[in-house]
Amino acid sequence: MVGVALVASWLVAAPFTCYPTYRLVPRRDRGGETRDEQAIYWTRFCRGLRRMLKFCVARPLVVVAAAVAALALGLFQFGQVQQQAFPRSERPELFLEMRLTQGSAIQASKKVAAEAEQLLAEDPDIVSYATYIGRSSPRFWLGLPPVQPNEALAQIVVVAKDVDARERVKADIEAAVAGGALSAARVRVDRFNCGPAVSFPVQFRVVGAANRQSTRHRRAHPRHHARRRGGVDPHLNWGKKMPSLRREIDQARARALGLTPQGIAQTLQILIGRATVATIRAGEERVDVVARAALDRLEDLTVVAHDGVAVPVREIARVDGADENPIIWRRDRRVVMIAQGDAAPDAQAPDLSNALWSKIGSVRASPPPSYRLEMGGTIEESQKGNSSIYALFPLMAVAMLTFLMLRLEGFSRLAIVFSTAPLGVIGASIALNLAHKPFGFVALLGLISLAGMAARKGVILVDLIEPTRATGAQADARQSSSRRCAGCGRWRSPPQQPSWR
Repeated sequence: MVGVALVASWLVAAPFTCYPTYRLVPRRDRGGETRDEQAIYWTRFCRGLRRMLKFCVARPLVVVAAAVAALALGLFQFGQVQQQAFPRSERPELFLEMRLTQGSAIQASKKVAAEAEQLLAEDPDIVSYATYIGRSSPRFWLGLPPVQPNEALAQIVVVAKDVDARERVKADIEAAVAGGALSAARVRVDRFNCGPAVSFPVQFRVVGAANRQSTRHRRAHPRHHARRRGGVDPHLNWGKKMPSLRREIDQARARALGLTPQGIAQTLQILIGRATVATIRAGEERVDVVARAALDRLEDLTVVAHDGVAVPVREIARVDGADENPIIWRRDRRVVMIAQGDAAPDAQAPDLSNALWSKIGSVRASPPPSYRLEMGGTIEESQKGNSSIYALFPLMAVAMLTFLMLRLEGFSRLAIVFSTAPLGVIGASIALNLAHKPFGFVALLGLISLAGMAARKGVILVDLIEPTRATGAQADARQSSSRRCAGCGRWRSPPQQPSWR
């Protein structure tokens, strides 16, 4: 990006600027006579520019103070610019993701996917779409986060005609979902984003001990604030709890019947789960035949004792119902729960993350023992990208200072040129605020390029100023004594002045 910016700047500065200047600056009048070369510098605009330059040269402290004030204003304006981690892609695809309650059968996912396909079938802005049930689409885009296979997941990749059509399709789907469509699943409509693969742009992690209920309770705190401050669909990555059955074996009775906990568990697993008993061939595919017990109550199942007697489960164990988390997520071998969600259309994910981070400052200041709170999402990935650039800043600064010192041959000139590099912040902040554009990783690269081009132009100006200082006084004296003839209107050169010893 820096190379392209510099090449484009050279093309504008050299061929494009020089040619219009050559065509626009008059060289000869209509009669073919050569015009006085000094006449073009004494137009009304040039005289005003000359007076302004003389004012600036005569009052350097005022100019420096004005530049510092403008730079401070630009830095202040940057505080009003929205922060963006990575820009949105211009690809026409959309992701329609539907997640059912964990543990739902794949038939339920197929039903929801078929309902979603009916919403998309009649939309004229859609070129095509592909449906994936039980898994996500292939990773055909580098920034596409991988998703684990899950029977409760259905995903549709929608290809629109163009970017505008993509936004219309997204708005139509969200309106239909808000009206009650696809109510059996959590629906998310997402675009492609440039940058690293991130599942949700706003994320907060609670990493703690194995006390899952306490972790869930503390994780609900940032999720509550996210819902109040403009977060879209904040939720926990663990999902909703599922009903489960717990059995407590009566060890005395089991030993009396010659049963072990391992044997009971294996028998119940075969009965409740499934066991492959045969394999048949259907065309070119092999299909497993599985056996599963048909039951209404777990207590009615029987296990075989060592003497061959069938013993009901209720005689040797007690079965209780409870709710438990379907998936336990870990990070670095520690239990982690993530509150995640999207940002509102009129907000940026880094701004929302920073606002929530400051809102839960009291929790971060005094975390409970063995717990810590971390920020994730796009702002974390952006900080990783920025840190890779900041790590090269010292080397880049030393290289720039070395080359400038060799070229300018003076500390005062070096300080002048180097001080012009940050002045690009003034125009950048004004432009971003006027255009209502966020500042992100790509804009940071552009600002670095702008600083380099400003320093380069400073070198050019210093090279022009130094040789002009030796002859500038005499040339300015000759130009100021030139007069326009009242009769013919031509410029007349002043008489030769005696040289001063």
